Amino acid sequence: QVQLVESGGGVVQAGGSLRLVCAASGLPFSLWAMGWFRQAPGKELEFVACISRSGGDMEHADSVKDRFSISRDNGKNMVYLRMNNLKAEDSAVYYCGARRGIGFVPHEYSYWGQGTQVTVSS
Repeated sequence: QVQLVESGGGVVQAGGSLRLVCAASGLPFSLWAMGWFRQAPGKELEFVACISRSGGDMEHADSVKDRFSISRDNGKNMVYLRMNNLKAEDSAVYYCGARRGIGFVPHEYSYWGQGTQVTVSS
């Protein structure tokens, strides 16, 4: 079956960096666009970044542009989210998802991971 497993979350001080990793299995990875979303307590699921099947096209939310960067390695079936200059408001559970084409609407994603917690202390 399809599995998306996120890792790399943790506790970091404001201004610090983390790299999230999503490992995919059970699907032809290079045929799926991938996205990162996050959800803070009491808030809705929020788009963070997405990347096309080839990795040639990427989109980032305005709130993370110039700080976060999505990338993928189709040879390893992995997608990454590099997060720099983290702020307290970046604290959330981060999820990766798989979609047939690049997009930023959560309900259009077919598969989801279990999430990884990111906590930024100020």
